[in-house]
Amino acid sequence: PRLAPISASLDSTDTQVQLQQQLSARERRQLRNERRESNSGYSWREEVEERLIKKPKKRYTSWTEELNLDNLAHLGPQWWVVRVSRLRGLETAEVTARVLARNFPNIEFKIYTPAVQEKKRLKNGSISVKPKPLFPGCVFLKCVLNKEIHDFIRECDGVGGFVGSKVGNTKRQINKPRPVSVDDMEAIFRQAKVEQEKADQAFQEEQQGENALMSDKMNIEYNVDSNGVTSSVLDTKPKRQTKKKSDTVANGAKYSKQLVPGSKVRVLSGNFAEFIGSLKKLNRKTGKATVGFTLFGKETLVDLDVKDVVLETK
Repeated sequence: PRLAPISASLDSTDTQVQLQQQLSARERRQLRNERRESNSGYSWREEVEERLIKKPKKRYTSWTEELNLDNLAHLGPQWWVVRVSRLRGLETAEVTARVLARNFPNIEFKIYTPAVQEKKRLKNGSISVKPKPLFPGCVFLKCVLNKEIHDFIRECDGVGGFVGSKVGNTKRQINKPRPVSVDDMEAIFRQAKVEQEKADQAFQEEQQGENALMSDKMNIEYNVDSNGVTSSVLDTKPKRQTKKKSDTVANGAKYSKQLVPGSKVRVLSGNFAEFIGSLKKLNRKTGKATVGFTLFGKETLVDLDVKDVVLETK
C-alpha cells in the first residue's frame, strides 16, 4: 500500500506559539525545567551554582571603603612585611620594636627578622657571632593592623613602607598592605632553621680541620738538641744577640751579596738547619732575611740572620 505523504505547514507552528502564550509564566517555567531535566547528564542547577561560586563577591560597596585601612583590623592578627634598609635592617627592627612597645603598650605584636648566626674564630682565639639576614630589606611584623599603627610604623626611621598592592582609582591610590599566609611563614621558619644548621655544621667542620692541623704541627713542634734542651721549631722570633749593631750590619753586607728575593736558599744553623726555602725579603741594613718554608702544605715565614742562609745551588 502507498504511504500517505507527510506535509507541514506554518499553521502548526503558529498554533504552538499561541498555546504557549495562553500558558501562564509559572506553567512555562515548569515546562522549561522539565525539558532541561529530560536531557541526560545535564543539571542546570549545578551549572548555576558553579557560576555563583566562581563569581567573586563584591567586598566593598564603594572604592572609598576599600581605601580605609581600618578594615584590615577585621582580619585579626596577621603577618605583614615591612620594607627596611638592606644594610641596617636589624637595627631598624630593634628600634621599631622598642618604639611600638613604648607608644602602644596594650597591643600585642611580634617582630621577626630571619637571619643566620655565622660564627668565626678570630686570631686572638675568641669566637665572633655575626647575623646574616636571609631576606635583606624585609622585616616580618605580626599584629592587628589598622590605620593608626600603619601610619606610625611608616614614620619610623629606616622604614620604607609595607609590602602590598595598589588599590583605588585615578582619583586616589594607596599601597594597601597584603598579609602573608600561614603556609608561607611556616616555610620561612623551616628555611631559617635549615640554614642555621648548615652554618653550625660548617663551623664545626672548620674547627675540626684546624684542630687536626694544630695536632699535626705539635707532633714536630719540638726538637731536642745535642745538649738535651728542647727548642721550638716554629719559633719565628729571633733570639736576642749581644753583638753590636755595627757587627750585624757588616755580617749582613758580607753574606747578602749573592742573595736576591725569590732565590732558593738553605739554612746552615739554628732551629731550621738544613731546611730549604724561598727568600722573600732581604734587609741589608739590619742583616735579616725572611724565608718561606712549606710545612704541611702551608707556607710559613721565618726571620733569620743573613749569615745563617746560603744560596742553594742544587
